[in-house]
Amino acid sequence: MSVLKTEKVGINFGGLKAVDSVDLEIGDEVLGLIGPNGSGKTTLLNIISGIYRASSGKVLLNDEDITSLGPNQVRSKGIARTFQTNRLCLNLSVIDNMLLGLYCQQKTKWWQTVFRPSVSLQEIHEGISRCYEVMSYFNPGLVSHAYELISTLPLIDRRRIEIARAIVGNPDLLLLDEPTAGLNTEETHQMINDIGKIRTQGNKMSIIIIEHDMSVISKISNRVVCLNAGKKIAEGTFSEVSQNEKVCTAYLGG
Repeated sequence: MSVLKTEKVGINFGGLKAVDSVDLEIGDEVLGLIGPNGSGKTTLLNIISGIYRASSGKVLLNDEDITSLGPNQVRSKGIARTFQTNRLCLNLSVIDNMLLGLYCQQKTKWWQTVFRPSVSLQEIHEGISRCYEVMSYFNPGLVSHAYELISTLPLIDRRRIEIARAIVGNPDLLLLDEPTAGLNTEETHQMINDIGKIRTQGNKMSIIIIEHDMSVISKISNRVVCLNAGKKIAEGTFSEVSQNEKVCTAYLGG
């Protein structure tokens, strides 16, 4: 059963077709999304996550049409994501940033916060416990930094926290946009190991990952889709896609 399906999804920016009639389907797996710069990869994730409104086609999550929903609504339906550049609150602590990942699941009403603060505090304590649980299995080293400011952490830990914040709400689908960008070779290997842990904790979280580092795609992905000029040009295993003539031409030129 597919978790996410796009049907002829497209978006135009003026006369430019940034994404052109893309059909995509992902089940219980890790899908690598590759393509040269400007091929429409991040734009497609922006459509799926509700940041951009598709000009044509549909986006279905668990067979529900979410094409017209905004980012907050899409997140509440079960899609979480990270970005090419960190979207963390640098002047907040690690644990405060993590708690923001649970905001869409908040049950306490404003009047309970005012008149029944014990209810709000209980939910906060439960959220903190959940954050510690996620940090502990995703990367145990994060726990010791829980009350440090994000701005004091190295880049790899900031990227780890952004991913941990995305998965703390246990989404059905996780979108990762170049999670190893800016990392050195050793840090990239560490990130590959961390991401590999996400699907080993008994959940069925599906993942779409954009990466330019093909070693990351080859080690993490079950299946790969390649875009070029907004169109899907290849789909299959990493071995199949990497040897596809259209893919080689897209990257290396005709």
